Amino acid sequence: MSWRSQNLLTVAGLVYISETMSRRSPSRNSFNKLETPVPSDLLKEEFLEHLGEGKNYSLQTLKAYGQSLEQFQKFRPQLAWNHATADDFRAFLFEMMKKGRSRATIRLTFSALRSFFNYLTAQDVLPSNVLKFVSLPKLEKKLPQFLTMPQVSVLLDQPIVQIKSKQAPGWMHLRDAAILELFYSSGLRLAELASLDVKDLDPIGETVRVMGKGSRERIVPVGGLALEALSHYRHQANVQSGPLFLNKSLKRLGHRSIWLLLKKYVQAAGLPSTLSPHKLRHSFATHLLDNGADLRSVQSLLGHASLTTTQIYTHVTTDRLKRAYDAAHPRA
Repeated sequence: MSWRSQNLLTVAGLVYISETMSRRSPSRNSFNKLETPVPSDLLKEEFLEHLGEGKNYSLQTLKAYGQSLEQFQKFRPQLAWNHATADDFRAFLFEMMKKGRSRATIRLTFSALRSFFNYLTAQDVLPSNVLKFVSLPKLEKKLPQFLTMPQVSVLLDQPIVQIKSKQAPGWMHLRDAAILELFYSSGLRLAELASLDVKDLDPIGETVRVMGKGSRERIVPVGGLALEALSHYRHQANVQSGPLFLNKSLKRLGHRSIWLLLKKYVQAAGLPSTLSPHKLRHSFATHLLDNGADLRSVQSLLGHASLTTTQIYTHVTTDRLKRAYDAAHPRA
């Protein structure tokens, strides 16, 4: 984004905030029927415990929610949760926009705050959720980035063709190859892949059982090349039970380690440094649709609760078809 575009966005943000601040919303006193401040950290801890134990949210999600709440606490350090008003949150929104936070980041932060205030309302700490009076900037529609099939092939070959480290166990490159193959073969999220156990893999049925967002379980097919890579890795590393992917200490391989090994192979393959595990998931979905898979099937494979989330990939394939048509048709 150019400096001119950034300035325009800042100006737009100022106008946006001034307009929303002028809207009628309950005053501070009308929402503070509970005049005694409630310890903020206690409420936050109870909320996160509710999400973790009551709703089975992942550790990554709990961490993100906690960080979102802490951001607001740092912005209004002396303010108890049951004394916060819509204007406080509008000021927080304005501050995030001034700092150049993306619309996606803003919406994720406020999603956590809204969930928290819904919880406080349900627990009778608050009479109602003040955040329902705070309007957020609309999310920018960005098409998912993906790799071409030749680029995928180059990336998946990297663990095998790279020079092996003498300090690393002899099976480590086979583990990395299995991770990359499974990412692309089954379109898993990073957290889903990292949490896999040996018992989740069914080599005979050629499937893997995945626990996705919202504790939704799904069974996903695993391709032949991925199964072969997994078999080689498990045989060499003697992985018979417990976590599927191990580190050199024979403990579960963590999210960050998987991210870093992908970055290493992306660099070795000469691919864009912005490539993330999620872009392999985008590539999985896009290539399925390119080759004739129906949208409902792709939705099930990705574990999307809503078809709307999956439909973004149809825009990618449609745009590619249009470019191919314009390039090839004599009267385009």
